[in-house]
Formats: sequence, structure tokens, C-alpha cells
Amino acid sequence: MKNKILILMGILALYSCQNKNESKNIIKTIVQDTLSKTIGGTADLSDAPPRDDKAVELIRKQLNVLLKKDLPAMTKDDRSFYYEEFDLNNDKKNEYFVGFSNSYFCGSGGCSGYILNNDGSVINHFSVTDFPIYVMTSSSEKFYDLIFESGGKFHYLKMKNGKYPSNPSVQEVYKEQIPKESTKVLSITDKKFVKYSF
Repeated sequence: MKNKILILMGILALYSCQNKNESKNIIKTIVQDTLSKTIGGTADLSDAPPRDDKAVELIRKQLNVLLKKDLPAMTKDDRSFYYEEFDLNNDKKNEYFVGFSNSYFCGSGGCSGYILNNDGSVINHFSVTDFPIYVMTSSSEKFYDLIFESGGKFHYLKMKNGKYPSNPSVQEVYKEQIPKESTKVLSITDKKFVKYSF
């Protein structure tokens, strides 16, 4: 009987060790898969924390200056923004698309927002738009052309005299299919964007 118990304990010990090795192998496989996807650029990083705290601080400071007169009328919930970086003019410095999604900045026609330079200066303030914004591969004045949605229609915006038009709804209607090679920015409803306060 003692031999049977010892054999049974031995089998259980071996099985237990085998399960530990399998767990280690599973963990090792997951880590290797994640690393290879990250290096290959195919990992889903949408839940990753924002990588540029300096950009958040820069945008936060600029919004407090730009909206100084509005601040007393705004609630805590009104004082929030989303942002996404994109190099609009191929100068190796990202510009910042800043958008809002609350009742202070949004109405029946859409929401307002900003496009800021890398140093925080304003390229554009825009109104009555829905997100996302599409960055085209064509350009004007060395800045990519944009497509904004407003009132259920797409509108084509080109840089002119250093600015994009501020009211997309009165610009040329873009009647074609959005090109596959265009890039969506501020796709607030599609992605898990972090909301920042200012």
C-alpha cells in the first residue's frame, strides 16, 4: 500500500512540475508574440498610455490661454480635450489636432477644435465638425489637405495663406469616396482616446 501511495505521489509531483513548465511556456509564448508584434509594428497599442506628456502640458497651457474668457462659464466636465499628433507638413515635428466632445464645444452642427503647431501656436481654430478628420495625401502650401465631416457631408479643406478654413461646413463638398490611403485623426468614437483636463 505504501508503494502505491508513493507512486501516486510521484505521479502527482511530476504532473505538477509539468503543469508549471506548461504555464511558463505559455507565458514565454505570449511574451515572445507581444514582442514580435511590437517590433513589427502590428501590436494593438490603442490601450497604451499616451507617450508624450510634454504635448499634453503644452496643449493644456495653450487652451487655458485661448479660452481664458470662457473658463468662468465652463464646468469641470467642459474643461476636457482629446488630442492626436500628426506631421502635417513633413518637417519631422508633429502638429496637434485638439478636439472636444461636450456640450460647451459641441452643438447640432458638430464640435469645435484646434490644430496647433509643435510649439503650441495656433494653426487653426475650427467649428462645426464631426470626428474623425481625414488627412489626405495631397497637399497645398506644403501642408496636407484635410477632409472634415460637417452636417453629414464631407468637406475638402486646403491650406491657404498659412491657414485652413475655420468653418468646414461652407467649404467645397467632397463627393468622392474617402481614399483608403488617407489617415483618420481624432477618431474619438472608434478608438479609446484618453480625455485630458485643462
